[in-house]
Amino acid sequence: MATQSLFDPDDNGTSPARQGIQSVELAMTVIQALEEGRGPMSLTQIAAACGMQPSKVHRYLVSLTRVGLVAQSRSSGQYDMGPAMRRLGVESLRRMDEVALVSEHLPELRDRTSHAVNLAVWGDHGPVVVRWEYGTHALPITVRVGATMPLLNSAMGGVFLAHLPGQVTEPVLCGQLDTAALDAPTRERVDRIRADVLRDGAASTVGGVIPGVTSVAAPVFTAGDSFPLVVTLVMPARGVTDERLAALTAQLLHATRAMSDDLGHPAAGLGA
Repeated sequence: MATQSLFDPDDNGTSPARQGIQSVELAMTVIQALEEGRGPMSLTQIAAACGMQPSKVHRYLVSLTRVGLVAQSRSSGQYDMGPAMRRLGVESLRRMDEVALVSEHLPELRDRTSHAVNLAVWGDHGPVVVRWEYGTHALPITVRVGATMPLLNSAMGGVFLAHLPGQVTEPVLCGQLDTAALDAPTRERVDRIRADVLRDGAASTVGGVIPGVTSVAAPVFTAGDSFPLVVTLVMPARGVTDERLAALTAQLLHATRAMSDDLGHPAAGLGA
């Protein structure tokens, strides 16, 4: 009897089929339940979170405890992350290059939307563009890698204003505006930007930095306490209707959530 190759196409014929080990995947379900529980959990709680019978979950917990991925409290009997899990987490963070990991997602977003995509990090003087992927639509001008962008007039600046503490952004904003302190109208504008971004998940501008160009930006969150990164779609303003902009924003948000998940941000893993 012929056996199916690991490289046979799957049902739709578009990609190779992959065989895995179900017990490993189920063990990961138990570990994810502990992660999402945000603290020590009882066997009953873990089983409910996994959708599995307690007796079955208990067998996985025994094995995971033996290898140090899970630990059981002697006093309460509850389960939590074990020492091996902590070592793995620390080593994973040590190896992680956040810019490189996020940059791997940018060509796919560019190809899916056909528009230019850039990546920005927070620098000493504001948002700094560190990666630019050119789209198929010509732009009147592009921003060079390494350029510092304005906080008030750029979409990426709006995202940083929304997600960074005021004590971090205000000195930079004062420097960009060449003023010792922000006046009341500027503070009101910043408050509006922050509220809009936190409500919508993204910021958009039309002609804010480059005339005739529409930009929409969204944050990428990291696993630790690092400042977020910001991904921006850049496109010619002509022909971009409200409906088209909404669709592109949805694609951007979907992509940035996947990027946050790739960086280990807990809310992204929960589908927030």
